[in-house]
Amino acid sequence: MLAGQIMLESGAETYRVEDTMLRIAYAFGAKTAESYVAPTVIIFSIDRELTTKTIIKRVDKRGTNLNKIALVNQLSREISMGKWTLEDAYARLQQIYREGAFYPDWLQVIAAGSLSGFCVILFKGSWEDFLPGLIIGSISYFAFIILNYLTRLKFFAEFTASILIGILSHLFIYFGFGLHMDKIIIGSVMPLVPGLLITNAIRDLMAGHLVSGVSKGTEAVLTAFAIGSGVAIVLHFLK
Repeated sequence: MLAGQIMLESGAETYRVEDTMLRIAYAFGAKTAESYVAPTVIIFSIDRELTTKTIIKRVDKRGTNLNKIALVNQLSREISMGKWTLEDAYARLQQIYREGAFYPDWLQVIAAGSLSGFCVILFKGSWEDFLPGLIIGSISYFAFIILNYLTRLKFFAEFTASILIGILSHLFIYFGFGLHMDKIIIGSVMPLVPGLLITNAIRDLMAGHLVSGVSKGTEAVLTAFAIGSGVAIVLHFLK
């Protein structure tokens, strides 16, 4: 259950979470086991020594931490190979769970700014638009991190960050920094785009997990709507 919780909170696909949980259970002697995972809940049932135990775990927070997914995947493979005892494996999972983000917030902000700047060039903006895109991308992603931490409302944080992107892009163009406001806006919103969520939704649908696929797809659509509407509101009032 702890392995599944870590993976689901870190952005893993539903089928990967279920498969990892089952592999760990069978490696430690389970006769039969069943797992059901949705974006907000984990249900796991195990039969052992003529008894059945079912556990339900609600998962409220979800993010992206591919390092934790890789660590749990690696641990499950080593467990299947018999390299871990039950107690040591559980202690290792607790250690992974307590670990924070693989990259500190300041490095995420720098990476988001760099991504924004180069996406401006990728979408055929000029090099004069590069620096505004880098600065706006960094500021907006920093605002997203702070608002998401304070409110725990991801859509509100994305909506506010996109409004900030629209305002800052207009100000940079107004004061003569940059040439193409549309290219700067497009590049700056790229760190907020739910790419991993869309990919996982498609993979879950292809794997037959219809509930999880539709749920993640809906979340991705709402995220895209929050980003688009924030920018659209700013552009509407600046006409």
